[in-house]
Amino acid sequence: MIHYTIGNIGHFSLIAAFVLALMSAWAYLLTGRSKLPLQARESWRRFARRTFLLHGLFVTTAGIVLFVIILNHYYEYYYAYAHASRHLPIEYIIACFWEGQEGSFWLWIFWNVLIGLFFVLRRPTEWEAPIMTVLVLVQAFLTSMILGVVVGELKIGSSPFALTRDVLDLPIYTPGSPMYNPDFVPADGTGLNPLLQNYWMVIHPPTLFLGFALSLVPFAFAVAALWKKEFTAWIRPALPWLVISALVLGLGILMGAYWAYETLNFEGYWNWDPVENAVYVPWLALVAAIHTALIARKSAAALRFTFWLVISSFILVLYSTFLTRSGILGNASVHSFTDLGLSGQLLLYLLFFMVASVGLLIARYKQLPKGDNEGDLSIYQREFWIFTAAVVMLLSGFQVLNTTSFPVYNKIAELFGFELNLAPPEDQVMHYTRIQLWFAVLLAIGSGLGQFFWWKNIKGKQQLSVLYLPTALAMISTTLVIIFTSEKHLNYIALLFAAFYSIISNAWILTELLRKKPRLAGGALTHLGVGLMLIGILYSSGYTRVVSLNVSGLLYTTDESAPSDFNEKNTLLWLDEPTPVGQYVATFEGTALEVDGYPSYIPYDKVYFLDDPHNIVALEDIQYRGKTYFKAGDTLYTRPENVYYQIRFVDQTTGDSFIMYPRVQVNPSMDLTPSPSIRKEWGKDLYTHITAVYPDPKEGREWSEAERHEVVPGDTLFLNDFIAIFDGVKQVRVYKQMALKDHEMALQAHWRILSKTKEYHLSPVFMLNIQDGMIASPAEIEPALGLKMAFVRVNPDKGTFVFETQRTQRDYIILKAIEKPLINLLWIGSLLMIAGFGVSAYRRLRAAKGKPVVESIA
Repeated sequence: MIHYTIGNIGHFSLIAAFVLALMSAWAYLLTGRSKLPLQARESWRRFARRTFLLHGLFVTTAGIVLFVIILNHYYEYYYAYAHASRHLPIEYIIACFWEGQEGSFWLWIFWNVLIGLFFVLRRPTEWEAPIMTVLVLVQAFLTSMILGVVVGELKIGSSPFALTRDVLDLPIYTPGSPMYNPDFVPADGTGLNPLLQNYWMVIHPPTLFLGFALSLVPFAFAVAALWKKEFTAWIRPALPWLVISALVLGLGILMGAYWAYETLNFEGYWNWDPVENAVYVPWLALVAAIHTALIARKSAAALRFTFWLVISSFILVLYSTFLTRSGILGNASVHSFTDLGLSGQLLLYLLFFMVASVGLLIARYKQLPKGDNEGDLSIYQREFWIFTAAVVMLLSGFQVLNTTSFPVYNKIAELFGFELNLAPPEDQVMHYTRIQLWFAVLLAIGSGLGQFFWWKNIKGKQQLSVLYLPTALAMISTTLVIIFTSEKHLNYIALLFAAFYSIISNAWILTELLRKKPRLAGGALTHLGVGLMLIGILYSSGYTRVVSLNVSGLLYTTDESAPSDFNEKNTLLWLDEPTPVGQYVATFEGTALEVDGYPSYIPYDKVYFLDDPHNIVALEDIQYRGKTYFKAGDTLYTRPENVYYQIRFVDQTTGDSFIMYPRVQVNPSMDLTPSPSIRKEWGKDLYTHITAVYPDPKEGREWSEAERHEVVPGDTLFLNDFIAIFDGVKQVRVYKQMALKDHEMALQAHWRILSKTKEYHLSPVFMLNIQDGMIASPAEIEPALGLKMAFVRVNPDKGTFVFETQRTQRDYIILKAIEKPLINLLWIGSLLMIAGFGVSAYRRLRAAKGKPVVESIA
């Protein structure tokens, strides 16, 4: 049965939300017209508010409807079919909501609704009408992205309520096909991408889109100020929004970095991927705008710069949306969405707000306040250091944006009939890092100097002595590190000194502020966090140490597509065979799986798979740290696409033993996708991931032709390089925790197989159905030996038993293990930076409410 009604409600809600957004925008536009009589403007304000509230109601209704469709597995709707499945737990069902473009657009729209309510439900102010005009216009554009309305040959938006039959071109949905059935509903959906089945996926996208939504408010304040010619009054109410938007967007970026670190396999947390860059650049613009806004009311140059930065930050958010959702990046990014035919709308969206805001700024530019002697900036002025920081951040962002935009340049050139053929850098990490490192050096040193010039009120050369001690301490710290590490790279030494200088200077100022006025400590705390982050980035990236060096002399691959250092920096681990890996001895102990309700991983040999691969039966009691979680015979629920490889490490220096579980995901739409296992210590992380595996979980093992062996108890065979001893046969009434029926009988054999280091046991079963004479000989497999054995016949007259054996490659994995020193400083610094933004946001909110607060950086 197709649930038409709920989809119609959702589709109607989106159309109503779009129309109401246009109505509210028009009403707010009239409300802001000073030429209208006051009574008329108030009437329009009431109408604008009511239509916005209705807009929010319909947006919320559409979201609820879409979630109900996903939650109830209504796979007649393509969005649910493409992103959800019946086997996902509730947290990943929630994540399905915003995995796709339509759901993520709705999330952005919903955050804007909540922000709009902040202005609509408060006492009217002079800023409400112009700000809400901008906000509701943005809502109209965003809502149009998910309308899914066709006017003639023009399609407006991609609807999340489209039916599966209208999207998929399949024979069953094709009139005239013998299979034609328009009411066919798939039994299950394709499910959430296994890489996205991570708790960060539940909270990272909402945080990122909240950051996008919040960046609209400073932009709206800037446009409102230009519209009303209130060129300086907007700074105080807009500053808290600037800080909060930078905080939330920065937090979203850091969440994405941590998700990448623990889920993806590029051995880091930042890969300078185009989509990462497209979010990072608007954040840089926001942070630069915060700095210039602090002095904008006193400096005309800073005011003009702040207008440009605030407008640019939101335009860059729109540009990043265009990059990631238009399909223009193609294969340049692993994060980009596929093109849903929205590129034209996205471009119109971007151009409309860019032309309108920049055009308004240019039109008002000559009317902006002009300061006296603006060009006479001195290094002894605090404003100099703020300008310097803003310019450095602007140049840093431009370098990233320029290279990221190569596909856009190519497309523009095509429109004019010629080819540029600009290609992304072959080594994008090195391309960006070698330049961004020097921007980081300048910003770190500037953050320390700026704090001293701000708080110590340095006016001339005679007062520069306050800088001597932190400079000396930074130089001593850097020198000691150079001595102990024998560092010779100039760029690393420069970054190390800059980071130490930033940490020491900001810690100095922070200590004084915490004693006197803790509420003013936000800037110093943020800059201190950035300094710690730089040291964490420097050592975890620049001093990564590969511990899985190949000392066996084996050539693992000759594939030219493999990394050039693959044979050198990976270690082969045979199943059950201890192997030196740096300071460790590593033993691959087998495969394991994750089970709902169990705090660790369960080895495959302790369970039995049923016809439904999500359901397994425990072959024995399953315990963890003395607690029994499952009894033998219990049915357990698992996600079979995740295969975990249990590796025991023994540290040869300390004797410590621990187990790691790197993962390989079997994704039908991708190659085998490894995810790392990370052991966290205070001074370093041990980061491991699988680079090759046998057998391939997708393809299974390739077996040799079967060999027959007729034996009696006590016989010995040579199988591969192993000795196999047949101990005998016994009758059993239970097989794989399932009791046999009265008309069934089973004989279980017992074989001992001796390798050089270990004794293995195989117990194949011969099963007979007495009623119909049917025989079953389920094979037993020992992966460490590459051996499969089946009990195929009993010869009672001769007293012999017949077995078939097949051989294959022994199970193995190829592992890469690296140490990332001091990476915890990156995460600690990140938390301090976010905390600093939080302190600053609190202070700015108090200032916006009229409570006097001393100015400080950030």
